[in-house]
Amino acid sequence: MSFKKENLMSLSGGLQDKTTKGLQNTFNRVLKSGMHGICFSAYEEGQEAGDQITEKQIRRRMQILKPYTKWIRTFSCTDGNEMIPVIAKEYGIKTLVGAWLGDDVEINKREVEGLIKLAKEGYVDIAAVGNEVMYRGDLSEKELLNYMHQVKKAIPNTPMGYVDAYYEFAKRPDITEACDVILANCYPYWEGCSLEYSLIYMKDMFNRAVKAGKGKKVIITETGWPSQGLGLLGALPSHENAMKYFINTQEWADEDDIDVFYFSSFDESWKVGTEGDVGAYWGLWDKNEKPKFYTKPLSLKKLKVAIKS
Repeated sequence: MSFKKENLMSLSGGLQDKTTKGLQNTFNRVLKSGMHGICFSAYEEGQEAGDQITEKQIRRRMQILKPYTKWIRTFSCTDGNEMIPVIAKEYGIKTLVGAWLGDDVEINKREVEGLIKLAKEGYVDIAAVGNEVMYRGDLSEKELLNYMHQVKKAIPNTPMGYVDAYYEFAKRPDITEACDVILANCYPYWEGCSLEYSLIYMKDMFNRAVKAGKGKKVIITETGWPSQGLGLLGALPSHENAMKYFINTQEWADEDDIDVFYFSSFDESWKVGTEGDVGAYWGLWDKNEKPKFYTKPLSLKKLKVAIKS
């Protein structure tokens, strides 16, 4: 089937003819209007998952994010990550707090205990027990369900779910049944979808999770587009494509009242090891915590200096 130009415009949000400056202006407007949520990138340059993070770095990054988001999502309850939801609450930000589960039983125990402790202390609005554990094959369904039941029993009044790729919830009905809320990761990029069709593809991903959930609320816990890298099939990373994807995602989420946690807040170089070269470029801010897709307006004094020079 061939698409006419107007059909293509509707699929890509009508952004393909905008200049780079026009995209930056639109991006800036959409960002300033606020996001439902964003995934919190904790690790500074030279750090990686498992390293101890500090209160100072969390506070500095939370201060940057505060004007733009209502919620933050965390991925772990150990190694300093347990401070993130506490600090978020100080800033008036709601929290989706994750316990990172893998194939290490002792670490899993610490993560689950940390999640329960934070929830009992009032720092967790939604609890996420595991992230893509089924996708990675780190645990069996029975093992994951045991952790989920443990958390639900300990904190029955806190909504609880499990995070995985959208299609896993149709494949694993027992896990879906155990969730209070369906926490679905939706990445057209990782399925090689071109930017032009990514919005309609993400809507389909979301709707498949909704169908599997049978009436349960579905939250998109991750979606995003890298700004640099080699690409995957028809999915091409670039600053322009990353801006277009962000704009389309946020406008759709606003129009259809979808809760979306954008991935991610800051670039993290360590992710190259697991995702290839694109892994380092998912942030809305770069690894030095500077905006990637827009520049702040110059003050009048600086503008006069720039004009004279």
